[in-house]
Amino acid sequence: MPANSDHTGREADVSAVSGDSHSRLPVTWRPRQARIVVYALIVAAVTTMVVLAVILPDNWQLTDRLLMVAFGGVLGWAMSLLARPKIVATQSGLTVVNLVRTRVLAWPEIIDARMPEGEPWVSVDIADGTCLPAMGIQSADGQRAWEHLAQLRTMIAEWGEASAPEDTPD
Repeated sequence: MPANSDHTGREADVSAVSGDSHSRLPVTWRPRQARIVVYALIVAAVTTMVVLAVILPDNWQLTDRLLMVAFGGVLGWAMSLLARPKIVATQSGLTVVNLVRTRVLAWPEIIDARMPEGEPWVSVDIADGTCLPAMGIQSADGQRAWEHLAQLRTMIAEWGEASAPEDTPD
């Protein structure tokens, strides 16, 4: 299998990332489709709560109305976590921000990044044998996601020093 293909054999276009990679840093990748949907849902939820607070019957107190608007705000904040994922490449390494956790990896720790057909987002293979989901590049973005994966894989090939962990006898 070619070095620039994912585990399904699909070729990643590395020609789009030629040139001096250091001059392009930092690079941030964020999912587009997911953020559009999340922000639309936040606007709808908060707007619904505000409208409900305004049109409630007269027997509802001001406190009830304010709590309804506050609930809309809390709901919006909770949904905003779904728009948080990103991947940031810097000279020192890769920062993977998922829903609630952030992980900073040095380039030598990273073996590969892959997104097999049908997977929702990229997985980063790490030298310690684990695999880190990286929700900043999502397959829902179509060709854009594959281009971003190609850029990331090129950077890993250029700066990553880790090799796959060897199987140790038990």
